[in-house]
Formats: sequence, C-alpha cells, structure tokens
Amino acid sequence: MAVGSVSKAAEAASRSEKVPEFGVFINGRWVKSSSRDWIETRAPATGRLLARFANGNREDVVKAVAAAEAAFPKWSATPAPIRGEILLRAAQILRARKAELGHLVSEEMGKALREGSGDVQEAIDFFEYIAGEGRRMLGETTPCELPNKIAMTFRRPMGVVGCITPWNFPVAIPSWKIGAALISGCTIVFKPASITPLCAARLVEVLAEAGVPPGVLNMVTGPGSSVGSEIASNPKIRAVSFTGGTSAGRDVYMRAAALLKPVELELGGKNPQIVMDDADIELAIEGALWGAFGTAGQRCTATSRLIVHEKVYATVMKRLIERTKKLRLGDPTDPKVDVGPVSSDEQLKTVMGYIEVGKREASLVCGGSRATGPGLDKGFFIEPTIFETKHGTRISKEEIFGPVLAVIKVNDFEEAVAVANDVEYGLSSSIYTRDVNRAFRAIEQLDVGITYINAPTIGAEVHLPFGGTKNTGNGGREAGTSAIDEFTEIKTVFVDYSGTLQRAQIDVD
Repeated sequence: MAVGSVSKAAEAASRSEKVPEFGVFINGRWVKSSSRDWIETRAPATGRLLARFANGNREDVVKAVAAAEAAFPKWSATPAPIRGEILLRAAQILRARKAELGHLVSEEMGKALREGSGDVQEAIDFFEYIAGEGRRMLGETTPCELPNKIAMTFRRPMGVVGCITPWNFPVAIPSWKIGAALISGCTIVFKPASITPLCAARLVEVLAEAGVPPGVLNMVTGPGSSVGSEIASNPKIRAVSFTGGTSAGRDVYMRAAALLKPVELELGGKNPQIVMDDADIELAIEGALWGAFGTAGQRCTATSRLIVHEKVYATVMKRLIERTKKLRLGDPTDPKVDVGPVSSDEQLKTVMGYIEVGKREASLVCGGSRATGPGLDKGFFIEPTIFETKHGTRISKEEIFGPVLAVIKVNDFEEAVAVANDVEYGLSSSIYTRDVNRAFRAIEQLDVGITYINAPTIGAEVHLPFGGTKNTGNGGREAGTSAIDEFTEIKTVFVDYSGTLQRAQIDVD
C-alpha cells in the first residue's frame, strides 16, 4: 500500500484516473485541507488506486476541534434516546449497504470477503447495541446517612473527544469508538488510519446521512506525527480513545498526560491457544487456522502462539501443516479465497523480517516466503507460515501481526499456563480441553482480558467488554457494558429536602 505524500509529478500523472478525492470532513461537509499534500489509498492485493485524501495537519485538527466545540452544547442536550435513534438509523443504512461496504473493506484493507462483510456486520451490531444505552445510561441511588436526603449519580459527557483508529478493522473499530462517544453526548475529532481512509469516509457519510448534526463528528486524515499529536495535545479535546501499535499508543498517552487528559489504549497482543491432551484435535486445528491466518494474522487478537501438550503434539502438527497448505491465497474479494494480502509494503517487510528471524532461531515447517504466482505478483502476499520453536525466542514473544504461527510443546497444564502468561501482552487466550475443572483453572490463571474455552482467540462480541492487561493497554475496556465509561464523567448529586442545615459526618448530641 503506497501511503504518504504524493509528488507533484505522480499526482499529475495519476489524476487522469477517475478516482474520488476527499478533503477533511469538518462541520458536516468535505472541505479543503490546509495542507496541499495528498494520501493515496490502494488495494493491497492489486495495487489499484482507490481514492485520494488530504494529508491533513495540525491546522485541520484545530478547525475540527472548533466545529466540535461549537456543536457540543446542543448535541449533549439532545436526549440520549434521540441520539440512540440516530445510531439505529445508521445501523439500518449499513445493513442495506453491507455487501457494498464489505467489498470495500476487503479491497482496501485486504481481508477475505466474508471477513470484510463481518467487519461491517460488527458495526451494525454495535450501533444497534449501543443505541439501547440511550435508554439506560445507568447511575446509582444509595441511602443517605441523614434523614430527608437522597443521593444519586448520573453520567455527563466528557466534551470534545479524539478517536484514533487502526487499519485492520476499518469500519468496526471506528464504530465502537464513535458509537459510544455519540450516545454519551460527546462530539468527536476522528483520525482514521492512513491505509484505510476510504472505509472511514464511507462510515462518516453513513452517520451524517443518519442524522448526526454538523460539527458533531469530524474526520481529519493524516500522519500521527501531526494529526495524531495534535489530537493528543490539544487542550480542548477532553479525552482520547486510541487503538493501534504500542509505540504510537505510548506517545499519545504521554502527550495527553501532560494535560491530565484521560486516554484509553488498546494495543498489541501475543495471544496463545493451548491444546491439551484431552482436546478435540480437529476442532482445535480449525480454531488455530482461523485464529492464526484469518485477516492474514492482522488482528490484535490473532492466535500467534499454539501451545500443545506433548502427548498430542505430533498429531496436531501433522494435521495443522496439512490443513495450512490447503489454504487458498488470492484477491480477497474472491469468495473462494481464504487468506488475502497483508495491508501494505511496510507491513510485508516487517513480517518478512520476523520470518527471517524465525528461520535463524527456530524450525520452519510450513510457508516462510512471499507468495508469488498468478494473481499474487502485484500484491503483498505472504505464505501462511508455521514455526516449531521453544518458548523465549523472539517469534514466540514479540507481536508479528502477520500470518505467522509459533508452535510450542509443553509437558502439562501448569507449563502451558506459565508459557502463555510469560509475554508482555495480555489481550486474548484460548484453551481446548474436555476437562471442565481444567477449563475453569485456565479462566482463573491466564493473565489476559479475554479467555475462550474450546474456541479460537478471535471472535469478540460487541455486547461484552473488550481489552486486556499488561502492555495490551492501560486497563480500560471498549464495547459492552463498559463502552461509555471512557466518554462520560460520573456526577454525584445530593438532594436535601429537610429544610434544615444537616451536617454529614458531624456528631450530633
């Protein structure tokens, strides 16, 4: 994926191609950026030019913040059930355009067509779910220690918030953040990933069509070094929600910390699937294939480690390799394709670099090369790759974010859990076993935010909290019952109807 500023010569040459061009979305319409540079988005499977976007800058963010700030009083005063109705309309529009948008996700991001449709479906599901929060927004009521006095809490919107999202779920993850912020009554400055801005633009247009008022949702494309940094450090943005790489997340966190600005981070993972000696082997292999090679391994919850009991190790490896070799690579918009390309040339180089590391420190048993052949030569395709390795190698501990699976043999359950926990991340985990006692021990002992029993490490549902421990983030959770936590403040209220001065915590004779 060619991403970045486009030279004037290249821009002039490519303008002969009829592709859409976008500025920045501020105050309900597309306007010219303060920058004169452009970002090109291209299909990672074919190199086809899909669109051009403004390579925005700090000045664009400042304008977006001003629009969001002006829109906040009216939007926050709009009853939450009415805000929910707008999100329901957005879900209905997305449902009507699911096939079209799913195809776009597959083409621009590179995930297989059924996964592209699933990306859009997740946005539909979340908007439908979070719309209902407009009739809840629950607070608490508690007894007071004094007579004729009541105490309660309710939620208030944070204000203008920033949402910074990655490229691997270009519709679903923005929907999680934007939907929760909108139902909370916040207004938004949204920075999508530069690799998938067209998906983000279509989502913003759907929300505007559904009735989100001008200025409530603003989108600025551009690099993290300018657009992302301004979102993090602008004092009028009251909170930031970030999903992406660990180093970028740390930078956002540190910039926001200077202003005591709350930041919710969802970062990396090195997710283990444990296969015990009593597991349903075929089911476990199905889970490993889907978890490791779905989305070409480009999920924060992807199965990047397969931890296998020694008693079934040989059987698992034989079947796993056989099944992996049958996976079909190709244009992700072809319904017959199982694995599409990685997202960009940069991502290709990163993953291939890890594969070279793996070849030096472990045993390559499947794949290990850039995929070539008819229909593959123009794209960023990598063969689904499997290494046998010992715990402690780089490929067994570092996030790769590609179609690479490290398989580790262990002696027993205790060693499996110890290996699973001995990484810097703690997002998702999985164990395949028929022993209910062992399953519940895994639930208790795995140091992660998500655990699956007899299912792969991927497959989160929107009505449950999503997030992890350790360097996966800073402890917050998105989606589910906790979705609005990062976008609301809790206000405590006391109402004294006694007609006299009552002194709490003061002894009365």
